[in-house]
Amino acid sequence: MERIRFLVHRGKRILLIDYSHCSGAEIAEVADSAPAIITKEPAESVLLLDDFTGAEFTREAIEHFKIAAARDKPHILRDAMVLDHNLPKALYDSVRAFSTREFPIFPTREAAMEYLVS
Repeated sequence: MERIRFLVHRGKRILLIDYSHCSGAEIAEVADSAPAIITKEPAESVLLLDDFTGAEFTREAIEHFKIAAARDKPHILRDAMVLDHNLPKALYDSVRAFSTREFPIFPTREAAMEYLVS
């Protein structure tokens, strides 16, 4: 899937999940595809960047995302999210609580990638 791919930044491998400009249905579809890729990686090895620039959030999309986030957790070393507008706090808190993961938020991919490799 083109929306899920590895990038290299400062010599480190980052998995980009590109939700940018996705509808709620597209977010759900991409989120459902992510665990198959992430869970093939060793435990605590994945630097993960979720880019939601211009995405449309729906409750259903967030449900799919939070289930994927919970399944992926053992494989994640560090997370970062790119948001260009506010994800409703209730939905963000729902993802954090269900997945028991933190998702630092950044305004750009570059800022998120710098955080991931630092």
